[in-house]
Formats: sequence, C-alpha cells, structure tokens
Amino acid sequence: MKKEFQLTKDGVAELQAELADLKNKLFDVIESIKTARDQGDLSENAEYHAAKEEQERVDNRISEVQHILANAEVIAKRTKSSVGIGSSVTLKNGGKPVVYNIVDSVEANPLEAKISDE
Repeated sequence: MKKEFQLTKDGVAELQAELADLKNKLFDVIESIKTARDQGDLSENAEYHAAKEEQERVDNRISEVQHILANAEVIAKRTKSSVGIGSSVTLKNGGKPVVYNIVDSVEANPLEAKISDE
C-alpha cells in the first residue's frame, strides 16, 4: 500500500524537529493563557484571546505534522538514471551550476532548493 506522503530522510527529520518545537511552543502558549486568565475579565482581555488563537494555530499544525509523519513513506535517493523524489538535479545556465533536490510537495521550499515533484 502506497503511503500518502513520500518524504526524504531529511524531510522526516525536519518534521520531527518542527513537531518537538511546536510541542514546546504549545507549553509556552498554555502558560500565557494561564497568566492572561489570572488578569480577570476574559471578555475584554486581548492577551487571552491572542493566546487562545495561537494555541489553536499551534494545535492545528501539530495535528498536521503528526498526520504527515504517520502517513509518510521514506524515499531513498534515486540512481542517476532517473529523476524523482529523492533525486538531486544540477542545472547549468552559463553561470555556476545550481543543485535542486526533488521532494514531495509537503517538503518543497524553493528558497532551500527543494522543488516539488508535482
């Protein structure tokens, strides 16, 4: 059975690190909510509402990352005879060569030379 996401080994490691950071951030957000709650009237407490919105955003991203990791297949680097997820491609355009890594759309980040296979 094919997994929903095809990630490189580095992509899985990056998501695992992000998940750990998000869990730490969630702890900080919960502490902010407790502090804001202690200030009294919640209906007009901007700090409380901002912290609750941040908690929801962090919770959603944690769920998303956990889903990706639970449904990910780690793709090994490909041979030089084919290009797909896990491949590195060198492009030359007169100047110095640029190396791009082909990854799943979840991992894609053109600023880091990670191009989606899609």
